[in-house]
Amino acid sequence: MTQRYENCTDEELIERLRDGEEQIMEYLMDKYKNLVRSKAKSMYILGGDTQDLIQEGMIGLFKAIRDYDSGRDASFFTFAQLCVSRNIYSAVQRSGRKKHAPLNFYTSIYGNDGGRDGDGVSEGGFYNGMELMADGEASNPEEILIGQENMEQLQKYIEDELSPFETQVLELHITGMGYVEIAKVLGRDEKATDNALQRIRAKLKKYMNR
Repeated sequence: MTQRYENCTDEELIERLRDGEEQIMEYLMDKYKNLVRSKAKSMYILGGDTQDLIQEGMIGLFKAIRDYDSGRDASFFTFAQLCVSRNIYSAVQRSGRKKHAPLNFYTSIYGNDGGRDGDGVSEGGFYNGMELMADGEASNPEEILIGQENMEQLQKYIEDELSPFETQVLELHITGMGYVEIAKVLGRDEKATDNALQRIRAKLKKYMNR
């Protein structure tokens, strides 16, 4: 079946699916299962069982195939990413997420993320300050305890200072998304999302400089 469809674009295949070639659904679901696994793995840090998140992602993929409109949407690949991410994130929210994944978020907020969506930054010493708070690099139990206490304080600060929208932006940015993709998942304006990300950085910088 793979050889039969591999020279066709996704958009062409979806048109043929709607013309009655039902086996194309199975082909596309199999083709994009690794995308689903990748998205589920990245969002695992927000909470939830990996297999459950993969299942939710596959549901999102099914919806993408079912609902894709070539005249309205971007490429199918982009639309599929959006649908998969949105479905997984909605599942995480429903199940009660692990708040903020504090030992992971500092790298994406302050590290240079390669300019994803043009919002990559490098904060130099500030990044190093956040790194010291992660207990994964601690060399003895005392350092580990200090790291955990610091991260708990930081998590409390995040809960107190970030708005619900900023919290959502932070959670998705932890998973590696840039502001453009975050805006699509949340159904928000790109500029508003970028502004929220900048506010998050400013608030965390204020915390670190106390």
